[in-house]
Amino acid sequence: MDQVIRLTAFYEAIAQDNRIGATHISTYMALFLIWHYNHFENPISITRQEVMHIAKITGRSTYHRCIHDLQAYGFIRYVPSFNPCLRSLVYMQQMKV
Repeated sequence: MDQVIRLTAFYEAIAQDNRIGATHISTYMALFLIWHYNHFENPISITRQEVMHIAKITGRSTYHRCIHDLQAYGFIRYVPSFNPCLRSLVYMQQMKV
């Protein structure tokens, strides 16, 4: 149930935020799904390809912009891995309801 509250808080937070577009929402929802697969434990480990596939994003620059923006706006904390053998980490942030 807590996850439904978190998802509701996300949608309430973005409702009046003109900075958030469809690709941001798609990226967040992809991360949320991966977080669900991880039993809602932080952090989640991700690959760019995995998130892009789930989010239906085809451009690398779009992906990086969305991840950067979601972090800047306080929805996630992103810890990139610059090693191709290691996955990046994402912490899903608690939002106020």
